[in-house]
Amino acid sequence: MQYRYYISSASLSAEEFASTVRAHWGIENRLHWVLDVTIREDNCPISRGHAADNLACFRHVALNQIRREKTIDASVNRKQKMATMSEEVLDLIVNA
Repeated sequence: MQYRYYISSASLSAEEFASTVRAHWGIENRLHWVLDVTIREDNCPISRGHAADNLACFRHVALNQIRREKTIDASVNRKQKMATMSEEVLDLIVNA
């Protein structure tokens, strides 16, 4: 069994607190994990000035466009690969 400890000033019931924690991890798993694994955000060595923030914005836009494109039934990773091999797929994603 694993234990997790949280510190909060919020006055919540156990159910409300559990829901809040699950919502936080839902964001972590849905967004940050995809950025780390699929787009390899953590491997980017660029950190000068605002470059890291600017690239993060571009990555978010790219991820949102890939997810918006609904005509291709594929994962984010697969759509990304398909877009590198086909201008038609890239156009679908850009214009989603």
